[in-house]
Amino acid sequence: MMKTVFIAYDQAHKEAVLEALNASLCKGYTLLPNACGRGSKTGEPHLGSHAWPSMNEAILTVCEEEKVTPLLERLRKIDQENPMLGLRAFVWNIEQMI
Repeated sequence: MMKTVFIAYDQAHKEAVLEALNASLCKGYTLLPNACGRGSKTGEPHLGSHAWPSMNEAILTVCEEEKVTPLLERLRKIDQENPMLGLRAFVWNIEQMI
């Protein structure tokens, strides 16, 4: 079964997130640069404004189910090393694809 992993993260995490994707053998992805947002738990907004200048990025990747857990473990480690920057990942089932 294929899964979609949506990863939202502070731009400072970009290289580490790309490394986690490569190490987990998740080759294909779509990068969404300059994503604004605010986390639901902790941290500050990332709005690209004068008051909140930080910005996020997001990545969508579709990969085999067995690659998801290793990817999430790598992403969790990135987040734990710099928790105030912010990183979240969400997983969805793929119903169909062409």
